[in-house]
Amino acid sequence: MPVRPRHCNGHNADSKTPLTAGAVGKVSPAARSQETTHVRATFAEPRGRSWWRSGVFGRVLVAGIPLGGVSVLFFYSRRWLWPVCFALVACSEANREAVTGRDDFGDPVRIGAPPTRIVSLNPATTEILFTLGAGSHVIGRTEYDLWPDSARLVPALGGGISVNVESVLGTHPDLVLLYASQDNRSAADRLRAAGINTVSLKVDHISDFRRATELLGAILHDSARARTVIDSVQHTLDSVRIATRDVHRPKLFWHIWDSPLITVGSGSFMSELVDIAGAKNVYADITGPSGPIALEDVARRDPDYILAGPIGARQIESDPRWRIVRAAREKKILVVDTLLVARPSVRLGEAAVSLARLLHPGTVR
Repeated sequence: MPVRPRHCNGHNADSKTPLTAGAVGKVSPAARSQETTHVRATFAEPRGRSWWRSGVFGRVLVAGIPLGGVSVLFFYSRRWLWPVCFALVACSEANREAVTGRDDFGDPVRIGAPPTRIVSLNPATTEILFTLGAGSHVIGRTEYDLWPDSARLVPALGGGISVNVESVLGTHPDLVLLYASQDNRSAADRLRAAGINTVSLKVDHISDFRRATELLGAILHDSARARTVIDSVQHTLDSVRIATRDVHRPKLFWHIWDSPLITVGSGSFMSELVDIAGAKNVYADITGPSGPIALEDVARRDPDYILAGPIGARQIESDPRWRIVRAAREKKILVVDTLLVARPSVRLGEAAVSLARLLHPGTVR
């Protein structure tokens, strides 16, 4: 979703303050069954760590690359070939591979026999696979795939961006899942040329989570469970939205990177979560998932609260430059669990609950 702020696909920027995980309340099993934005960062390796480097996120998508992408149409279909049987040879059925829609690189999605050796190089898809009961078939992940705990037992094959094709091929996978970053375009082509079923997805919005889960359910031949997961997540999100429907909606600034200063735009699921949790993103006018901004402009927009990870919160509190921002002066800094809220995946409902509890204590149980 990985270290440089490149939301980009961009180039080096000096960076110092990433966000790391903090503790937030738990929710119901329904919410759990529900991670940029495998947000991708695009500057070169900063001196600090990105959300992924800190064990929390992939890359931070900054600065204006349109998310676009081809919508994937999912149709659960199998063809069975029944051969004619003679004498003592019993009838057998064989799966014929079907092509159903295209991934976010525009490549065809192939659905054949359920995969048994899956390399998932996208934290969001890894979480979905484990939730769909396919965790035992995952043989490779990124170093940032940290949920559920059992995912940590799977060998890590790098950071998920600019994928090492040889390392992936060495695991002998029958399915590879990539984040649809242009940095992974050539890797996807090479894996396909090697005969490996490869699916590249951008999971940057809540709607992207739904379609990715539908697709993976079809590939795993378990669309019923996929629909249950999607419905559970949506139910939790709807419940939070209803609970915060009539609350006062404070203005909120989400700090995701310090140097350059980067925040969340309306093109990210994180901005969607802010809205569901009962607040207004002061940078909703940034149409991409994220973008660079000036500290003076943050002060001008005058947010009521600042959201930040534990490290970012400490940096804001200790840096005198932030005193021009009223919320910083008044210490209205809400610390978020970035491992939870920075993944557009099965815990989106839980993420919405945690934000609502921070912003409006007592409204969500």
